[in-house]
Amino acid sequence: MQIEQLVVGQMGVCCYLLGCEGSKQALAIDPGGDEEKILTHCQAAGWQLKLLVCTHGHPDHVCGNAALKRATGAEIIMHGDDADFFGRPEVEQYFSMLGLPASPPPDRLVKDNEVIELGSIRLQVIHTPGHTPGGICLYAAPHLFTGDTLFVGGVGRTDFPGGDTATLIGSLQKRLLVLPPETVVWPGHGYGGSRSTIGEEARDNPYLTGKWY
Repeated sequence: MQIEQLVVGQMGVCCYLLGCEGSKQALAIDPGGDEEKILTHCQAAGWQLKLLVCTHGHPDHVCGNAALKRATGAEIIMHGDDADFFGRPEVEQYFSMLGLPASPPPDRLVKDNEVIELGSIRLQVIHTPGHTPGGICLYAAPHLFTGDTLFVGGVGRTDFPGGDTATLIGSLQKRLLVLPPETVVWPGHGYGGSRSTIGEEARDNPYLTGKWY
């Protein structure tokens, strides 16, 4: 599995392109804008973009879905809880204030512990609610793509509709801290750095050490 980290869109989302060397197929995690940049990277690598995987439904992480789906026919994948939540008219209206394109409805809904497969790529879905109801992390040992659940030295905000701090802390403690310490953390934004490990975050991240309050 080849990994490309691209910073895209007006909100600096870390989009990840995962390529399968054998099949020359690829998936994009959180294509939050700069669609031509994403397509150019796929073309340069000789990859066919087949899947668009959403760690959660916030517009800054899904605003590239529509254009990429039109260009490639790639399927959109999201956890069912976020598909339901972000499909509510009042939620759509609230997040429209960001002025970003909405995502088309997902083609496939996933749940906790489900595996997303593409060629030789296997991503285990880890449901980590708190930032959003259907937030997920994607695990392909030793790599963990955390979206806005976990940043380097921080976590995603919980003051938007659907967020809950206690739920997020529970997700971190029960779902992520149990992973091997050498697990590589690839965050949804590079606020504190572009990558880390679970061991480093367990030691230094105040939201994991209990020193944030």
